[in-house]
Amino acid sequence: MKPALLFAVLMTAATPTLASSPSMPVDSAPSPAASITPPDVEKRPHTVTAPHGAQRQDEYYWLRDDTRQDPAMLAYLNAENAYVDTVMAPLKAVEDTLYEEIVGRIKQDDSSVPYRQRGWWYYTRFETGQDYPVHARRNGSMEAAEQVLLDVNAMAAGKDYFSVGDFEVSQDNRLLAWAEDDVGRRQYVIRFKDLDTGKVLDDVISGVSANIVWADDNRTVLYVENDPETLLTVRVKKHVLGTPASDDVLVYEEHDDSFYMGIGRTRDDKFICIGVESTVSSESRCAPAGDPREFVVLAPRERDVEYDADHHDGRWVIRTNAPGPDGKAADNFKLMTAPSDATSRAQWQEWIGVDEDVFIDGFELFDGFTAVAERSGGLERIRLLRGEAGQPGTAAEYVKADESAYSMGLSTNAEPDTDWLRYSYTSLTTPATTYELNTKTGERRLLKQQPVIGYDPERYVTERVWATARDGAKVPVSLVYKKGFEKNGQAALLQYAYGSYGYSMDPAFNLPVVSLLDRGMVYAIAHVRGGQEMGRKWYDAGKLMHKQNTFSDFIDVTRFLVGEGYAAKDRVAAYGGSAGGLLMGAISNQAPADYRVILSQVPFVDVVTTMLDASIPLTTNEYDQWGNPEDRAFYDVMLAYSPYDNLVAQDYPAMFIGTGLWDSQVQYWEPAKYVARLRDLDTSAAPVLFRINMDAGHGGKSGRFRRYRELAEMYAFMLDQLGVAPAGE
Repeated sequence: MKPALLFAVLMTAATPTLASSPSMPVDSAPSPAASITPPDVEKRPHTVTAPHGAQRQDEYYWLRDDTRQDPAMLAYLNAENAYVDTVMAPLKAVEDTLYEEIVGRIKQDDSSVPYRQRGWWYYTRFETGQDYPVHARRNGSMEAAEQVLLDVNAMAAGKDYFSVGDFEVSQDNRLLAWAEDDVGRRQYVIRFKDLDTGKVLDDVISGVSANIVWADDNRTVLYVENDPETLLTVRVKKHVLGTPASDDVLVYEEHDDSFYMGIGRTRDDKFICIGVESTVSSESRCAPAGDPREFVVLAPRERDVEYDADHHDGRWVIRTNAPGPDGKAADNFKLMTAPSDATSRAQWQEWIGVDEDVFIDGFELFDGFTAVAERSGGLERIRLLRGEAGQPGTAAEYVKADESAYSMGLSTNAEPDTDWLRYSYTSLTTPATTYELNTKTGERRLLKQQPVIGYDPERYVTERVWATARDGAKVPVSLVYKKGFEKNGQAALLQYAYGSYGYSMDPAFNLPVVSLLDRGMVYAIAHVRGGQEMGRKWYDAGKLMHKQNTFSDFIDVTRFLVGEGYAAKDRVAAYGGSAGGLLMGAISNQAPADYRVILSQVPFVDVVTTMLDASIPLTTNEYDQWGNPEDRAFYDVMLAYSPYDNLVAQDYPAMFIGTGLWDSQVQYWEPAKYVARLRDLDTSAAPVLFRINMDAGHGGKSGRFRRYRELAEMYAFMLDQLGVAPAGE
């Protein structure tokens, strides 16, 4: 159950060779928008009043239209798109080249690593020229005949947007349930298919999240119903195949609108659990998978106590930050065990204690060992614990990494009765790789590495550096560039960060970024506070009253990298999306001279107005992340950094801002209002482009190739602004 404002954009990168001799001097690079007039939009007086009486003027508030049908609003958005088309026309050849480079690296007929579950081997494959995946399986071995579960290409035919959010096969392997969305608003429809006959059943369930669980009778499905306006996950219902959805039985209803909700089966398949989670609290209630009628709470919710649990080998294993006997919270989390009939924290026993230097991120239970995902020193690692979960004196060892800056995590381990652990490994130079490790013999097998056509990792270098923030905090930074790069202060740099919700932006391979590296750019990920790369305290130091640390860290990383010669002061681009778009808006206001160009996707830029409106999807879930502005103290802090409210008359960097009309996480009107006010106040001649995807939501266009077309357009704009040679080697 992840915060829905999260937008995991596949970010960009940059590096060195051509950057020391750009195609034109940066100061003389022509602005493609110099002779073109951007759209103007009407101002209409509007006052936003907080419950405590504070007032703000919002002259562009009228651009909000929940129906997405206002002709004046749509005319403005279409005018913005036409403006982008005109400005970018001279760069179309560069955009096309970038797009062809990016998709040219993709092995189009690729497939995932198969995994076994209940005797069947499941995998996903792509066909040459097709945008969407085919989900399939084979019985007994990969040599058996293929059975197609879902051909998403056929399902998406004729649609501007289409996504399959989740799909689940019944316990007897005969029936398929899946959730689909053809709007982009993440309001899903569940449908069913008989896998023996291939027939799609008549049952249809609308207005739900993409979360499906089968009960053991193979006729009953549990799902999560959304509120139609706020999109909050509010009710768990039970559907019996062959009956109308209107007859579905209510299993559980969540009345606290600060909680997200999801459902799942335990590792041993014995229980179905409903989990609810806010920013600072969580609660699980479970029922036997064979009779999911009475759900029993594992431990009642308490503020500032988080936990998640799994069941295997006759006991619960629980990851929690609950305080110990001394009353001190386990900020970096610990592992506990409990009997199967546990109903309170009093029955929990400590297994792996808290470590101030190691954050426990998750775990996977097996018959003879446990794999624990951890973070230490800003990097991920996997600890292996042999023996039965919860038993004292369990031997521990660590899965080895091959580089100094990398990302490692648990992969798909569908069945617990194995000695083999599957895990993923990647870095800024190493494509996504899946290994399996024999925990008894130590043998490691390479199952697959993401094929990247024409890419040679030996031509690139990744490193980890540490920047000192203004308050003395050491901020980790992951870098990648091409071999031969010289830190002479001439290169162009693209710096990315997210910095919210405790989400860690680990240094993973980024296929599109190779096009930037080959043009001499440096790419950097700033692991700023608000993420969780350095443990829970790193997250806590970048939210609520401490949110300014996220912005200051990013700016200080930029200044450090420029000072160390990784980039020229006037050749820095910054990139962020969603809550990372908030970061982009804040640094644009606070340090505009440090950035030549800002790339911002689906940006959360109107913080106070949005958080004052509980009718907007997801707002109430975020009070413990940003603060509740009905409280004057939080209101003042949020107002001090909200990008829309802090726009002033000054020179701003060039900007490329994107959104989706049907975005349910960051509504389109936030960036629309922001761009309109920015143009009123910006005293520079730098272009501001606003691209609106009129048929997509928070994640952009669907399909594996379409999003690269959008990215290529944004890259072309950035390269032009930075004075980077348009052609690679």
